[in-house]
Amino acid sequence: MSDAVLRGRMTAEAEGDVVVFLIGMRINRFRAVRAWLPVFRAMPRMMRELAAEPAHGLLAHRVLLSGPREFAVLQYWESTGKLLSYASAGDLEHRPAWAAFNRRARAADGAVGIWHETYAVPAGFREAVYVDMPRYGLAAAHQAVPVRSGRDRAAQRLAAGAEA
Repeated sequence: MSDAVLRGRMTAEAEGDVVVFLIGMRINRFRAVRAWLPVFRAMPRMMRELAAEPAHGLLAHRVLLSGPREFAVLQYWESTGKLLSYASAGDLEHRPAWAAFNRRARAADGAVGIWHETYAVPAGFREAVYVDMPRYGLAAAHQAVPVRSGRDRAAQRLAAGAEA
């Protein structure tokens, strides 16, 4: 994916539903390195695996940092079916990492926390704007297009999407 800045006001054009998946971890005890380091290292392996095989359904992702304790990954998927299929596949990175986390978590007494949220967003219930940014977020997962006349405001873009 290019980091080239797209000049001007852009929006994301995505057909159909959009699946947004947020997943993260929180280090609750820094000294419990054996509890949190494997969790921290598992996500890059999964992201490499997903990038190498687009058929798994990951369209784009972005790592988010929220201070020294919290890390998250914002992901855009083709469908909830592909997301759930990847999560449960025993021969891919996620399932063994999840099983290992559960084993360590019982012994780690809350040293590391994890979370995730999944949003299946129907067509017409999303809007986006990017000004002088590289392809980012939904526009990185789908297509970045210039903001058209009559769609300058978020309310106009949402209304136009609801009509489609």
